[in-house]
Amino acid sequence: MKPSSLLGTLYVLSAPSGAGKTSLVAAILERDRQLRVSVSHTTRPMRPGEQDGINYHFTGVADFQAMIRDGRFLEHAQVFGNFYGTSGDWVNEQLAAGLDVILEIDWQGAQQVRHLRPDCVSIFIAPPSLSALRQRLSGRGQDAPEVIERRLREATEECSHYPEYDYLVINDDFHTARDQLLAIMQSGRLRIEPQQQRHESLLRELVGS
Repeated sequence: MKPSSLLGTLYVLSAPSGAGKTSLVAAILERDRQLRVSVSHTTRPMRPGEQDGINYHFTGVADFQAMIRDGRFLEHAQVFGNFYGTSGDWVNEQLAAGLDVILEIDWQGAQQVRHLRPDCVSIFIAPPSLSALRQRLSGRGQDAPEVIERRLREATEECSHYPEYDYLVINDDFHTARDQLLAIMQSGRLRIEPQQQRHESLLRELVGS
């Protein structure tokens, strides 16, 4: 465990639909117990099989707008008539406990978070090609052809923002992409400042002070 005085790191992950971001996040959460993933607030209705507090925090429009006015969101957006947002209170609590937090958000939300939290680390996950992305979207068997075409157009827009991020991971081989994400997060914990805090006594001994 990290000392309580050592803050966690905020990671922002973005990817076009079908790039495998959700599956990759689930995989790294299984392997790294110091990671937490933020659960967004939304005003959209709960779908069958979803659970409040697990998939989303389902919130009324009036309550959501009150949270906006009170500045309680790190980022928020309105998509297809529904509001979505990331609770700044929850994120700050996790970081203060020394845990690293992952936000799964689009490029617009990422821009908002980078503005408010310039210390965050941002990662863009891209598919190996548009044809591979088309195959993945079609393979879901959930969307009509016109929806798939719309998602591909949105993917092109999303991918155009990759230079804004600190890291780029290409999800060609799932296990390779998973390990690359873990490496990014584990290397962050080896930076000089957090290591100095963790090993203060050892380092004093080693340098004779």
